[in-house]
Amino acid sequence: MVEIVNRPYASAFETFAVARPEVLCLSADLTSSCEVDGFRDRHPDQFLSLGMAEQNMLSFAGGLAMQGFRPFIHTFAVFLYRRPYDQLINSIAYSNRKVRMMGFLPGITTPGGITHQAIEDIAVMRAIPNMTVLETGDATEVETVLEAADAVDGPVYVRILRGQVPRLFSTPFEFNRLRTLSDGDDVLVLTSGICTEEAMRAAAALSGHGISVHHLHASTIKPFDRDGLVAAMRGKKAVVTLENHIITGGLGTIAAEIMAEEGVGIPLRRLGLNDTFAHGASRPYLMKKYRLDAKALVDAIVSVLGHSVTIEESELEAVRLDEVHSSAKAEAL
Repeated sequence: MVEIVNRPYASAFETFAVARPEVLCLSADLTSSCEVDGFRDRHPDQFLSLGMAEQNMLSFAGGLAMQGFRPFIHTFAVFLYRRPYDQLINSIAYSNRKVRMMGFLPGITTPGGITHQAIEDIAVMRAIPNMTVLETGDATEVETVLEAADAVDGPVYVRILRGQVPRLFSTPFEFNRLRTLSDGDDVLVLTSGICTEEAMRAAAALSGHGISVHHLHASTIKPFDRDGLVAAMRGKKAVVTLENHIITGGLGTIAAEIMAEEGVGIPLRRLGLNDTFAHGASRPYLMKKYRLDAKALVDAIVSVLGHSVTIEESELEAVRLDEVHSSAKAEAL
């Protein structure tokens, strides 16, 4: 049974920031939704509310960084790059300011529909010079990503998980290093974020049918552990990527770029949102509808390997990491 941690970011950020007085917590009127309301109440001298004015907030953060402060911006991921893109470029990225942008509700982790779902953020952010892009996949990474982000000499964008988060890993966030979750000879599976748990379930089910999965989890999206990925591809029959993002510009595109540049001539299957926006609905519904779940991954692996194995949904439920997820309500906005 996997441990479920409630609001891991809230306690992690408070511990981190209190020990560093130069860290400032910035909020865009989503303080409780980004789990920093307790920090606001207990440490008001390190908290600034900028209101629903993200353009101003990013420019303000750039100025704070220029003066030696360490601003951590908290808002929903989608509001960190769509609305304030010009300020992001000119006030933070171009000047290479040490601003840490903590983006909550990445991809389809929110029922808020297109206005709240950051489904193309990785594609946008990794295209920006000087930008580092990180993504958390479990409670341990949420708890330990802050120091990794703060060590970067330049702007950092982080996809953060909130609410009830499973603890999948026993070791902390390691910058620019792929995490090996299972060793296998048949197929290489590359995942990130919430899709990693789905892939762990799929790999367990496939192993019972004689299909060996080498599973890598990516938490540093830019830069990327090219050497680790290339080494893991050796001897594999195919590569399958699964991500909480559109397949254009994200993890699947990174894999395709590296495979092309390194001359790796094996099939690649990219799973994610395929040139579509997502509905507003619960996360389990959206993951199933848009083929971001364990069953979609199993089907893709079986297909690309040319196997005749049939794995039913019931088998995936049997190896489900924790029953809490199947009954948990979708988080409110």
